[in-house]
Amino acid sequence: MTVRVLVVDDEALARARLVRMLARVEDIEVVGEAATGAHALERARELHPDLLLLDVDMPGLDGFGVAEAVGAPLVVFTTAHAQYAALAFEADAVDYLLKPVVQERLERALEKVRQRLRARSVMAASSPPPEPSPVTAAPAAPASVERAVEAAAGVSTAALLTVHDGGKVRFFDPLHVTRFRADDKYTAFLLDGEEHLLRESLSTLEERLAPFGFVRVHRAELVRANAVRALTPEAGGALLHLSDGQTVSVSRRSLPALKQALRLR
Repeated sequence: MTVRVLVVDDEALARARLVRMLARVEDIEVVGEAATGAHALERARELHPDLLLLDVDMPGLDGFGVAEAVGAPLVVFTTAHAQYAALAFEADAVDYLLKPVVQERLERALEKVRQRLRARSVMAASSPPPEPSPVTAAPAAPASVERAVEAAAGVSTAALLTVHDGGKVRFFDPLHVTRFRADDKYTAFLLDGEEHLLRESLSTLEERLAPFGFVRVHRAELVRANAVRALTPEAGGALLHLSDGQTVSVSRRSLPALKQALRLR
């Protein structure tokens, strides 16, 4: 059984070392690498690996966020912090490797992965195929109603907002959000009167959502340009009035880029 592995770590040297170690193991194929959580989700959807060798502590979306959002691939966490072990196994990780990872320990983790994959194969083989609908055979349903709505709206899955809510992961369409605000180590947004927190930095979010018309207007503020309803000049910047009633201060440095996005002279 060949195990297809996606290596995720924000440090290039750490990724290269893991790739070299994996090359020494029979029936292991490294199908790709990723340096951020958001990129890991994109690569996982593109490559369909069997296993994510996943760093915990990354900027933006961390390893736990990736593990909760990624779905099907198995996960082995790699980290320099032993205190995350309990959280790792709560996330149903196959194993948890402390850095610097040693070859023998990595190979034991990979054997656990093979055992889990074999168990999956046996269960899949023993499960009866689903019966077709008596009326018409419909295509497979998406993972959730929310994601179906987002797909219908034409939003790229790579741009979806991933919110960890207790024991579940919720997905939101960023085009329904007018404003994102940096909040300590998180990014907050308001939707239908409810505040949500993302495990993603404002800078990472800005990079992901720029193609969808989001503009940085302050060190701690990101807004959707087509949600702006009025702009009031102020000393040192401006004040924005958004379509959902929120107001946002614009810094002097960010004002030219905002005006360009709004096509103002």
